[in-house]
Amino acid sequence: MLIPFLAQTSHTTRPVANCSRLHRRHPARNFGRYCRWWGARSKAIHSPRSVFGPTNGASPSDIVKKRKIVEHIILLRAKPNISDAEEKDMLDYLYTSQYQMRGILTVSLGRIEDPNSENFTHAVFIRFQQKEDIAKFQSSSYYSKVLDEHVKPVSYGLVSVDFESEVEDDIIPLFRRGEDFNYGVEFMMLISFLETASRESVEDALAHLQKLIIHYSSFIVQATSGCCLDHMDSLYSHAAVIRFPSIDDFKLFKESTEYKNMCVSKLQPVTERCLELHFVVDPVGNQLM
Repeated sequence: MLIPFLAQTSHTTRPVANCSRLHRRHPARNFGRYCRWWGARSKAIHSPRSVFGPTNGASPSDIVKKRKIVEHIILLRAKPNISDAEEKDMLDYLYTSQYQMRGILTVSLGRIEDPNSENFTHAVFIRFQQKEDIAKFQSSSYYSKVLDEHVKPVSYGLVSVDFESEVEDDIIPLFRRGEDFNYGVEFMMLISFLETASRESVEDALAHLQKLIIHYSSFIVQATSGCCLDHMDSLYSHAAVIRFPSIDDFKLFKESTEYKNMCVSKLQPVTERCLELHFVVDPVGNQLM
């Protein structure tokens, strides 16, 4: 049984620079050994101006109450002939799904900024209260209608990834409300490890990711990460979502020497598949529908 990526301890994980490379896929059965370790040491970060984790030996529970949530990532490939109106229609209906169904805490979406190895063009981030809410969402008649009438006609190759995490049990971090979440950049990282990678090297790579996130905490609004659910059917074993307050903060992090060195020396040698995506977030709630 996999331990959730964010267990009772605390810590986050992060994307890796220039890691959109592909190796031969390894059996998904090997994902578990890494999830058990990562889950025991991971944490969600909310606002560098807020809580990051234990200090002076204190546990996260001594500092702030946390709440488990499930992050749902949808990746789309828009058809080449999609018009601006069709794109807006697709994103509008996906965004407003949070107002039509129970269990959805927040939605963020947009057009992916840079080319990627999988040719994804759009990404959707949805936070659910629990795993059962994802199943209800995917089987709902409303969501099926949105897909059939507004998504599938203008896109193809939809891929979804889910992972369990935790955030501070407060309205602002939980629902991603407030000034810090009105603008920014959403950064997503999906990875899987080489079958030949040793446990020690994987643990070392994940630990360096976690340390880097904390090191750059003042440039991050919120970060969650975890082991992917239904990993046996997925190309990826781990995922992370990081919100930066601006494109400048995102670039400062991703183009830093520390980030590049960590990627090259720690992460790339043990990952067989790594996908990095980001999109710009703008206030859209009062512009939709």
